[in-house]
Formats: sequence, C-alpha cells, structure tokens
Amino acid sequence: MSIHEFTVKSIDGKEISLSDYAGKLVLIVNTASKCGFTPQYEELESLYSRYRDRDFVILGFPCNQFLNQEPESNEKIQEFCRLTYGVSFPMFAKVEVNGAGASPLFAYLTSQKPFQGFDLKHPIGKKLDEILSSENENYAEGNDIKWNFTKFLIGKNGEVIVRYEPTTGISEIEDNIKRILNGK
Repeated sequence: MSIHEFTVKSIDGKEISLSDYAGKLVLIVNTASKCGFTPQYEELESLYSRYRDRDFVILGFPCNQFLNQEPESNEKIQEFCRLTYGVSFPMFAKVEVNGAGASPLFAYLTSQKPFQGFDLKHPIGKKLDEILSSENENYAEGNDIKWNFTKFLIGKNGEVIVRYEPTTGISEIEDNIKRILNGK
C-alpha cells in the first residue's frame, strides 16, 4: 500500500487522487491557523519554493482536533494561508487525523510511523509534553498524531519514509529532503 491509493478533497472541494503525486517526494502536514506552530507555514512555503522544481511537494491538511486551533471554514483557511504566509503549496479540505472519524490517509500514515516524541529542548515541546501528560500520562504511547504540524515525508513510490513531530526543526527536514533528492 502507498499514499497513491488514496483520494482526498482539495481545499476548494475537488476530488484529488494522490497518485497525481507519484514520482514526487511529498511532505504531508496537518496544519492549524491558531497554533503556536502556525509560523511554520512560512518555513514550509520557503522549503516548497526551494525544491518544488525538483519533484518535491508539500500537502497541507488543516485539522481542528487540537484545542480548536482550526475553527474556520476551508475558504477562510485558504485565504489566511495565502494572505498571511503566501502559501502556494496545495492545501486540502479540513480533516480529522485521529479517532473514529480520521481521514483514511492519516489512519494509514500513523499506522506506518508511530509517535516519535517531542524535542523537549524546543520551548513548545516541553510545554506540549506537560499539557498532554497532565491529561493522560500514557499520551506518548501509540501512533496517534499528538499535535498540529506533524509531518510525514513520503518517498517517490508513495511509501512513508519518516515522521516528524511538530518540534522537529525545518533544517533537519530539509537535510533529509536534500539527501533524498540528491539520491543518497
């Protein structure tokens, strides 16, 4: 199985087969507009602009499952992303990433790569660990996405290579992208 077997809705409601991205290195991100990690949109757009001509694409999937940090409509999300961060990479309709209503794509992604733990040296990482462990001391177990801006790097064949938690620096992700695009 690979991501190429899934169909998703674009942010403007069109059905999109992820097989359209076969042969590309793909970074899938669950996003939110009112999150401490929202400024990552700018870093992601910069990453996309540097590598999009080298068969690399970022796919953004808004999600409102974490403290109601993406309450807006798809139209307002698209406008916010474009006007505030200049996002030009493909954005998709709002989805759930965990639980019974989880998008089949995200159920697949999380089944392929478990939670990696937050970088506790990251200022938000320590806070997230405190918040989530106070709600459930076993929060780190399992494959569920724990917060917004979790990322999955997908190979050109559609298989999941690695999962990045939101506290992973963009430079680390970029290093992996460069390495893969350079055939190493």
